[in-house]
Amino acid sequence: MFEQLASLLVYQWLALSPESHWGAALHFFVMDVAKIFVLLLIVIYVMGLLRALLSPERVREFVRGRPDWQARGFAVTLGAVTPFCSCSSVPLFIGFVEAGIPLGVTFSFLIASPMINEVAAVILVGILGWKLAALYVGAGLLVAWFGGIVMQSFKPERWVEEYVWKIQMGQADLPEPDRSFSGRHRYAVAEVKEIVGRIWKWVLLGIGVGALFHGFVPEQWVSENLGGDAWYTVPAAVLMGIPLYSNATGVIPVAEAMLTKGVAVGTTLALMMSVAALSLPEMLILRKVIKWQALALFAGVLAIAFTLVGWGFNVIT
Repeated sequence: MFEQLASLLVYQWLALSPESHWGAALHFFVMDVAKIFVLLLIVIYVMGLLRALLSPERVREFVRGRPDWQARGFAVTLGAVTPFCSCSSVPLFIGFVEAGIPLGVTFSFLIASPMINEVAAVILVGILGWKLAALYVGAGLLVAWFGGIVMQSFKPERWVEEYVWKIQMGQADLPEPDRSFSGRHRYAVAEVKEIVGRIWKWVLLGIGVGALFHGFVPEQWVSENLGGDAWYTVPAAVLMGIPLYSNATGVIPVAEAMLTKGVAVGTTLALMMSVAALSLPEMLILRKVIKWQALALFAGVLAIAFTLVGWGFNVIT
């Protein structure tokens, strides 16, 4: 639906060619703006309905009453079974942070959610075989688990924006939800207005950067420069994946094209992980709830983890 809408606007109404740089970039921009904002509205609204039923205090007590491994296991499992892209995972992350759930646990969810889902796993089985698909899923789970632990060891709570603490302490000027359906609806709508109002400029900026990269950097150039088994191809793939935006399923066709052109498996999967879980739009949205120090730490932990995974896959294959 979103692709058809973008094609109608860009290729028919504006008469731009799909082969032109501006045509490809604008098509990407229109499609992703529509897709991301629809997903944001739906996810934030649904989470608002759920949060109106459960107070932050009850959520905190549920997590606090369990060992760290259980809370982290719940977060990683929830992330793995929710087919969200990185940007649509952020509203859930914000809700967890505002509810007072430890940041190390919430980061485990944020890493797992965009990287792993059942649709991507099935497609990966068809393209790479079940062994490599299982290794990818297992590597994603490990990165989510230990990435959250590493983040937690740095005590990232000190880098949470001030308004989040006010929400947790009940000082923010937010509507008090009631338990009726109309009350939950009003609370969810207020959540949509409040969160989207904070992040919409950053979302547009991130998508714009990704669209320029998509339209003006040829896929053939990416494949040629990431081919071979040189050590630097994996970290280069991780860095090149950051401006792009997609979910794990959407980036699989690109991965398949790269594999058919001789790009190493580990290099390809490192790019997939980077695109899915380390996108620039996600970083820009996260900036509204955590400070630059936490963002830099998060990006650094994932970049190192994805590089190690890519090197490991290249050795195995």
